[in-house]
Amino acid sequence: MRNPLSERITEIPFSGIRKFFDIAAEMKDVISLGVGEPDFDTPWHIRDEGIYSLEKGRTAYTSNAGLKELKIEIAKYLERRFQVSYDYDTEMMITVGGSEAIDMAMRAMLDPGDEVLIPQPSYVSYMPCAVLANGVPVIINLKEENEFRLTAQELEDTITPKTKLLVLPFPNNPTGAVMERKDLEAIAEVIKKHDLFVLSDEIYAELTYLEGQDHVTIASLPGMRERTVLINGFSKSYSMTGWRLGYACAPKVILEQMLKIHQYAIMCAPTTSQYAAVEAVRNGDADVAGMREEYNGRRRYLMHRFREMDLKCFEPYGAFYAFPCIQEFGMTSEEFATRMLQEEKVVVVPGTAFGDCGEGFLRISYAYSLDSLKEALDRMESFIRKVRG
Repeated sequence: MRNPLSERITEIPFSGIRKFFDIAAEMKDVISLGVGEPDFDTPWHIRDEGIYSLEKGRTAYTSNAGLKELKIEIAKYLERRFQVSYDYDTEMMITVGGSEAIDMAMRAMLDPGDEVLIPQPSYVSYMPCAVLANGVPVIINLKEENEFRLTAQELEDTITPKTKLLVLPFPNNPTGAVMERKDLEAIAEVIKKHDLFVLSDEIYAELTYLEGQDHVTIASLPGMRERTVLINGFSKSYSMTGWRLGYACAPKVILEQMLKIHQYAIMCAPTTSQYAAVEAVRNGDADVAGMREEYNGRRRYLMHRFREMDLKCFEPYGAFYAFPCIQEFGMTSEEFATRMLQEEKVVVVPGTAFGDCGEGFLRISYAYSLDSLKEALDRMESFIRKVRG
């Protein structure tokens, strides 16, 4: 029988994150610091709006691009929070999570052989999506000494005549790194110089902790809106992961081709989720602020415990992850994570799940209660004392 599978898909590895969850599922008394999912329930007023939409029988398809009412509210939100304006009718679409938007943007923009610059460590989907879109992933290895930010020089050094698209994954999963305005202004000049485009994944935009500084989107900088596909969603900031709802904003020439793919592959995002999201973006600012403050408290606790353990970790100012360095222990990231799971029943994710340059680091999520964090870090401290001898 002929091989039923595409050679391209068989060469793409499974996510490196899942291995440890599969092992942990067979063990008792495991504490996980591995899941990148808020531990809060979706705020009640948002859930209530979803329930109300069902009670009213609002169960039909929406337009392919999404509910007009929701897109209008998102346009107001982006202007209010990040000072960037989009035409809700021609430059915005609602997607099944941010992940669908990443996939569609690459498929709409890439021709075979086009190079996609992907800073790593970063979210696991970018490289496979580039490959599936016939692009050529080119990795930029971010450095701890730069707080895992992308520098203009690193970008300049990686560009070739085939480069078309830069993935900008900040605030960053897994490192918690952020890009400040001055960082973005520097790389924007390189992008314009070489006539490139940007896929800016801003799913953690609301979860930043720099004192007195809000998230800055590169789309708000001069000359960058027309070069940027801005991706965001409701999973992280509103604790709506299971609702599977995101959105993409882009110049009309790009957006309408993304919409074409969406029409054939998806039809439209879940209707109930869209009605709930109207309530979220219209009346959810206080919920977001409350969750952000709680995450920030956990972040500070995590850094305090790392200092007590004498465990090296640059201070993350975004998302809900820390990326401590474990190079001193003479183990690979996977060996360290495997032993800690087996011996102390704590799940963390090896840094290599997010790119080869993640070797020597761990991703630790603080999207957990302080009680869970305390118990997990007590166990981690016990393990560290043991391996240090």
